[in-house]
Amino acid sequence: MPVPKRPQRVGELIRAEIAAMVLTDLHDPAIGFVTITQVQMSPDLHTARVYFSCLGGPEEFENVRAGFDRAAGFLRREIGRRCKLRYAPELHFFPDRSAETGARIEKILQENLPAAGERTDEAPAEEAAPDPPERDGAP
Repeated sequence: MPVPKRPQRVGELIRAEIAAMVLTDLHDPAIGFVTITQVQMSPDLHTARVYFSCLGGPEEFENVRAGFDRAAGFLRREIGRRCKLRYAPELHFFPDRSAETGARIEKILQENLPAAGERTDEAPAEEAAPDPPERDGAP
């Protein structure tokens, strides 16, 4: 059974609208330099999971999340009005920690994999290839 595309399209529309509202309409000091990374919609379009990233540690994520929770009613009303949806979805905000996870994985890989110049147990990458056999009478 094919996956419906409407929740994805509505989620992308809501992501763009929330990102625009963060820049222009929200004046909460807790919501500073924030990027809305993804919005996942429920199949019935009644609930939206909004993922955001920001600079700072866990306390900064919690401050931004509290700011979004305070602004959730305003954001919901504006999304319903701007997107002309029959039902304005309930917004739930979650920190997107994919950048932190990627950095942690990169650090682990750098610690555990030897650098290209440090490989001593492997054969050299470029060995002289044997000359092809000569044929009699061929130029």
